[in-house]
Amino acid sequence: QVQLVESGGGSVQAGGSLRVSCAASGYIYSRLRLGWFRQAPGQGREGVAIIYPDGYTIYADSVKGRFTISQDNAKNTVYLQMTSLKPEDTAMYYCAAALRVPSDRWQDSTQYNYWGQGTQVTVSS
Repeated sequence: QVQLVESGGGSVQAGGSLRVSCAASGYIYSRLRLGWFRQAPGQGREGVAIIYPDGYTIYADSVKGRFTISQDNAKNTVYLQMTSLKPEDTAMYYCAAALRVPSDRWQDSTQYNYWGQGTQVTVSS
């Protein structure tokens, strides 16, 4: 079992920055593929970014150049640094984990076995 706990959400004005964190426990952290998804009201869950154990990262086109995913193995924590935020980034942000995620299916939420409870990010114009 893997437990994921997100933190760091909040409200910010457009153009601002925010960092959300996800602390993982219950499994060998170094073997996990860790992703960030988001879901706005009335919309489906969208893959935002993923980081692999070797540090390889992939981003959704909508956030490329603005968001950075990183991890601190000593703290078993993955981060999503968000800059140049836009109102359309407003959503509930979820951390997700899996032991295997093919790179061509990383945005498929069914690939992930474990999910956090989510943290709200609101960007006002």
